[in-house]
Order: sequence, then C-alpha cells, then structure tokens
Amino acid sequence: MSIIELENVSHRFPDGTAGLQNINLSIMEGTLSVIAGQNGSGKTTFLKHLNGLLLPNTGTVKIAGEPVIKDIHRARQLVGMVFQDADSQIVGETVEADVAFGPENLCLDPTDVRKRVTAALAVVGLTKLAAQRPHLLSGGEKRRLSIAGILAMEPRIVVFDEPFTSLDYPGTQQVLQEILKLKQSGHTILVTTHDLEKVIYYADRLIIMHAGKIVRDGLPDNIVREVEAFGVREPCTSRLGMEALPWHN
Repeated sequence: MSIIELENVSHRFPDGTAGLQNINLSIMEGTLSVIAGQNGSGKTTFLKHLNGLLLPNTGTVKIAGEPVIKDIHRARQLVGMVFQDADSQIVGETVEADVAFGPENLCLDPTDVRKRVTAALAVVGLTKLAAQRPHLLSGGEKRRLSIAGILAMEPRIVVFDEPFTSLDYPGTQQVLQEILKLKQSGHTILVTTHDLEKVIYYADRLIIMHAGKIVRDGLPDNIVREVEAFGVREPCTSRLGMEALPWHN
C-alpha cells in the first residue's frame, strides 16, 4: 500500500526559483527510502511538502490516501519531521517537557500525554535524562530527543533531513540505531542525505534528486554507481566493487 503519493508536483519560491519540478512518486508503507542529492537539489523542499510546511503550486500530495491540503493538521500528525538542526525543535525546559509539548497541543488527556512521553523516552533511551535541561545534552542526545518528540505524536511516517550532520561517531551510531528501530517497528522512513555511506545498506529504495527533479529512482544496488554524476559521493564499498556493508556495530 502506498502511504505517500505525489502527482505532478511542482513548487516555485517567491523569487521564481524552481524548488520542485513535476515530481511523481509513490512510497510504500513500512519502507526505508533514501533521498540523495547535493545541496540545493530539492530534498528539503520535497520533505516540507509532506506535512504542509510548503504547498505545491501545481499537483497533489497525498498522505495515506488524503490530499495534504485537505487537512494539514492530519498530515502533521501522520508525518513527523526530524530536521538537522535539533536545537530548532527543542522547546521544553526539560527533556520530559519537550517531549510532552506535541501531545499537549493535541489536547490529549494528561494521563495519555504521560503515557506517550514515557514510552517515547524509553524507545530512544533517554528515560534517565527526563529531568535534564535539553541544552546540556550532547548532539546525539539532542537528535534522539527530537525523535522522541516526534514519536510521542504517534506518526506513521518519520522523515529525517540530513540526520547525521555535525554528529560525532557515537552520536551518528545512536541516531542510526533509532532510525533502524523505527523501521523495524513498521514506520515508513525517509532519510535525506548527501552522504550515502551510513545508510545505503539499510535502504529499500534510493531516490536521487537534482535541480528539483527526480533523476534516478530504484533499488540502491542498481543506481548507486550513478550518483556522482549528480554531486553525491559514491560509497566506498561501491567504488571497490563490493556489496554495501552495515555501517554501525
């Protein structure tokens, strides 16, 4: 079943720059898709159309069968977005309060909010830091806090925009493990990146964007050797003629 569908989607920014050009795409539920491309290729613009942060000038974006524009509130519950700047998503004075922010805005019963917060913190391994001030967390912990805040909203789709940017090796491992846990629990995952090395092994699908267009789309093994033509570094294993390998321990 397709949970994400884009039909002839184009978007232009107010200055006339083309952000997306005639995008047609269908993504199956429960899959992990990697969207690669150099900076300015349209990756983030594409993601922002999934929950109504941006709306297309032409075409239709559907989430779970319904156009985003018909009910943006519904789309934002179904699609959780984790941006590369984790600090921009942190609003609470404590870790626990930050995770509670989203469910509280859904006007849920306080008991339900507590259950969601407890469960989300447990999933990302931050239970012991519930009373900690977010600004004292490491980069990897902040990214995991962003993920917890999204999980507390109980989305079906989780989108990661350049999730490993500015993280050290342990932080990158932590975030990658959270992404894989989400995939295993049945979530649909989209990851944008210009660094395929860390995620290509786990991807069900590789989508390459360039100048606001989808220029390649298919099984990673079939197209990974073409990525450098579009400003994306080919993974070392591919360069050496090897199959992709798991990145984390």
